[in-house]
Amino acid sequence: MRRALVAVVLGLLAGALTPAASAAAAGSATAGESATASRSASAGGSAVSASATAGEAMTASRSATAGGPRIALVGVPGLLWSDVTPADTPNLWRLAGGSALGSLSVRTVGNVTCPYDGWLTVSSGVRSAVGGRCGMPPVPDRSGEGAVVPEFSWLWEVRGQDGTGTLGQALHDARRTTMAVGPGAALALADRRGRVDVYAASPAEVTDWSRADVLAVDIPDLITPYVQGDRIAAVPEPLSPQARLAAVRAADARLGEVLPRLGTAPVLLAGLGDHASVPHLRAAMLRDPGAADGGRARWLGGRSTHRDDMVILPDLTATILARAAVPVPAAVVGVPAETAPAGGGDLAGRVEALRVGDVAGQTIRNMTGVFFTSLAVLQVLFYAGAFLLLRRREGLRAVRVAAIALAAIPVSTYLVNLTPWARAPQPTLTLVGGIALAAAALTVVALAGPWRRGVVGPVAVIAAVTAAVLLGDLLTGTPLQLNSVMGYTGVVGARYYGLGNIPFALLATAVLLVTTVVADRLVRSGRKALGVALVAALGGFAMLLDGWPGVGSDFGGVIAFVPGIAVAALLVAGKRVSVIRLAAFCVAGGVVVMGIAFLDYLRPPDSQTHLGRFVGQVLDGTFLPVISRKLGAMLHTLISPNLMPVVIAAFAFLVFALLRPGQASAGALPVAFERAPTLKAGLLGALVSGVVGMLVNDSGAAVLSMALALAVPLVLSAGIRALQLGDPVPATAGAHAGRTG
Repeated sequence: MRRALVAVVLGLLAGALTPAASAAAAGSATAGESATASRSASAGGSAVSASATAGEAMTASRSATAGGPRIALVGVPGLLWSDVTPADTPNLWRLAGGSALGSLSVRTVGNVTCPYDGWLTVSSGVRSAVGGRCGMPPVPDRSGEGAVVPEFSWLWEVRGQDGTGTLGQALHDARRTTMAVGPGAALALADRRGRVDVYAASPAEVTDWSRADVLAVDIPDLITPYVQGDRIAAVPEPLSPQARLAAVRAADARLGEVLPRLGTAPVLLAGLGDHASVPHLRAAMLRDPGAADGGRARWLGGRSTHRDDMVILPDLTATILARAAVPVPAAVVGVPAETAPAGGGDLAGRVEALRVGDVAGQTIRNMTGVFFTSLAVLQVLFYAGAFLLLRRREGLRAVRVAAIALAAIPVSTYLVNLTPWARAPQPTLTLVGGIALAAAALTVVALAGPWRRGVVGPVAVIAAVTAAVLLGDLLTGTPLQLNSVMGYTGVVGARYYGLGNIPFALLATAVLLVTTVVADRLVRSGRKALGVALVAALGGFAMLLDGWPGVGSDFGGVIAFVPGIAVAALLVAGKRVSVIRLAAFCVAGGVVVMGIAFLDYLRPPDSQTHLGRFVGQVLDGTFLPVISRKLGAMLHTLISPNLMPVVIAAFAFLVFALLRPGQASAGALPVAFERAPTLKAGLLGALVSGVVGMLVNDSGAAVLSMALALAVPLVLSAGIRALQLGDPVPATAGAHAGRTG
């Protein structure tokens, strides 16, 4: 069995690396192309044919706007919630007092979003980027009382931004008039010909604010000082605090000119873009005088983020269309923004909460690289130290404590979010200290409780806590994964809800380990069938939560989880796992997740998650750019200096400990498997899920590295405890020890 285990481990590693290496030359679409090309079909052909008559239709409908615009978008690129104060920005503060408030994730394609990209994304309804020297949007050419964005078709003919003009074209197709104040506003509302019906360069030029159904206003006063040579500054903050305050006050004064002219029209204000080289969450407000909420404090969020207080740029497109009573085209990935009760607290408290959200996101973004580098160093040092000490049977207790402590770190990164660390004067130090304290506390609990005397007791504690925390997080809307160093953040904008790839690796590993540990006791008591059912049932429950739309919403996780559960259950049952069976389990995972995704696809478009939208892309043939982007991202992780050392060190130690147990680990792993045979099933199931997860997720090596980072130290700690109890090394391990010693 030991040689079979070694063969499986080596086979999994070879299977993971061989297809990845062969695919490396295939190349991949850029992030910008993948964000837009998959949705270009519905944003293109029909829009162009309809644009020929749009202008004539506008003339006939202008009399319908006498009551003012149905919705007014006010864009203030660069606006942060920390800028909004009653003393410095009285107009913004007054608007916030009567609005639903939220954070705006402005992530488009690159790390930062310039004003051009922000307005372009509103135009497209999907994440878009002009590329190259990205700064301010182009100044439109006057055409009668309207204007035309120059060389508008260049954006899709040359830059590949196929969704450009989706918003304006949908409005014109529905016979809605558009009015833009400023270049950015014209870019957002232009139809496929680049035309807006009414244009003014600044608010001072506008004589009649009620001439259009939809109005957009560009307030560039805050962002203009940051533009250097037609692009935003490439440093974190080029302005002094005094200079930024002056720019913020100028933008607030410009807003003060606009708001009184809008009367009772709904106003959607958004900080449409970043101001320098560091991304932030921006300010978003929705004033709706007609809302039936009695003026109560409310948050601004949406189903795209599954957060009550966060929206994304494409949500603005969908919100404008919904307010204008225009159907949202299928090409638009955003959904109309929604409001939710904010509970108690005053305006200052709500603004502070949103400011703290940006602080948390910034801290996580800045700390993530350092954290994973430190974790990789700790893992490599642990395996090196374990090798040197265990081969001489020295320091068994120290190695065991270190193993449990390392395995406690991942779940501690989520538990620390139960504390208000982001409100501390030094949030980074507070976060690091909180993670260290949580890991230390879990280590003490695992090694000091009544279960400490058993071989697998501490393993079960750490695995159970990890599984329980992540499952509980899924069931409560993932508040712990948001702004976690092993989760995600709205600042980065890669994911906003559900189970991330690293949390999936930890959840799958923890569930498989804890269920097989419990199954070991059942098998020993003659209830093998119950043990197999436990692994399958609890694993299946976790898998469904992982993949269910709106809960885990994890496409690749289901594909990887199913074979891991099947392998663990079969091994607990005493069955062999062949290559054919393993392949069949992987196919079964794909079938399960496509079934879940198809059910999501059957829901209304504005209720679908990315799972359902992917089914739509498969059906209309636009899914290849998505696959190409994920493949490229996965291949890139194979050269990550933060991830691959963990994979290489863990696999090397694991394989060497099995081939030469007496030399590498004092026979700890064979002893662990002798004392708890089903623990081997949990380890192999976790490895299968980790390898498959690496191949089907864009996080690639991150999935496998985190599965190994949790599983291998825990299994090793069980073996060390067995050695401490005086268990003999199995004969095969002893023979190897004699030959190598």
